Amino acid sequence: MSLPLDGIKVVSLTHYLQGPSCVQFLADLGADVVKIERLGGSYERHWSGADAYVGDHASVFFLLAGRNQRSIELDYRSAEGANVLWRLLERADVLVENFRPGTLDKHGFSYAAVKARNPGIVYASLSGYGSDGPARTRPGQDLLLQSLSGLATLSGRAGDPPVLFGTAIVDEHAAALGALAIVASLLGRTHDGKGKRVDSNLLSAALDLQLEPLSIHLNGSHLYAKSASGISSRFHQAPYGVFKTSDGWLTLSLADGPTLAKAFDDSAFAKWSKPDQFTHREDVNRRVAEHMLKKTTAEWQAQLESRGMWCAKVRDYDEVLADPQLAINQSILEFDDEHTGHVRLVAHPVRYDGKVPPLRLKPPKAGQHTDEILRELGYSSVEMDAMHAAGVVGDATPNARSASGPKAP
Repeated sequence: MSLPLDGIKVVSLTHYLQGPSCVQFLADLGADVVKIERLGGSYERHWSGADAYVGDHASVFFLLAGRNQRSIELDYRSAEGANVLWRLLERADVLVENFRPGTLDKHGFSYAAVKARNPGIVYASLSGYGSDGPARTRPGQDLLLQSLSGLATLSGRAGDPPVLFGTAIVDEHAAALGALAIVASLLGRTHDGKGKRVDSNLLSAALDLQLEPLSIHLNGSHLYAKSASGISSRFHQAPYGVFKTSDGWLTLSLADGPTLAKAFDDSAFAKWSKPDQFTHREDVNRRVAEHMLKKTTAEWQAQLESRGMWCAKVRDYDEVLADPQLAINQSILEFDDEHTGHVRLVAHPVRYDGKVPPLRLKPPKAGQHTDEILRELGYSSVEMDAMHAAGVVGDATPNARSASGPKAP
């Protein structure tokens, strides 16, 4: 299939999740992404959540954001390595980096320096707090930003400690926003021929995730205190949240009093108007919770859905993966690899003309494309051999936890 970013060249100086996830969006859409890795491989090859590795010890954390990209191991801090990186940047449409602000400046690859050699480049910096300002050098990590942005204050019951989400939602949102900004900048370049400096940061992404509650606060209204009965936001009316049934959990959202009265055969709900469902939201929610305990999840789901009420069973991952809608949406990508064996990953989340972008390149071994990329840049075999011997570039190694490679901090 024809892909929207065919012909776009991207240099990726990324690690951890925010950066790799951003460039994978671009790679899925057809961009030729060259991932610059330190000798021994990038951090995400040597760590994985739940200590999850597949095949020949390939990190799931690397696999989940490593597809459709080429890899070169390069010490760009050396003089010859810097020359290689400059050749890549002079031919590139996009540079994506997620070092701490100032890191690339220190090594001679500031936006001003790169722009001087390649005026049309889109130079995307993904950071924790932004490229300037008093917080620019602070550690930027998803869990920290959930706390610093106020996100952790929104969920949980009254009396509970702040609740952190169990997945890196800020990283992923910042990555998507970064990819959106890069594509927008590339589109803008077709009109004026000029590149752009793009700055996507975790703090701004975390605030954007709170568009509704933060906007309420900004305009002089107070959010409700955390709910004692389990209302799942600090600004909705009841019922709104997860309820215990006789055998599991069911989520119910936004039903009015008369509908609740019929669904639960309880006339008490009918006395509550729509405004009452805000002012008496704990009473409404608590009464719903009492009824929910009387039947199974399946019984309530059938009964509530028959009345057009919005509800959903709380499912575990096995139940999610059994949903036929995932196959229709092409949500799971599967492939086999000689090093990793059979791999299943979350696919690109958008379809184009009914299809998800295909797997063009499996997640590479560290440095797998080093010589291929050097040849494209005009280096001779003699020059490449010299760079390998001097440790300017690395030799391709399996996707593995290396005894001599970088370790998790």
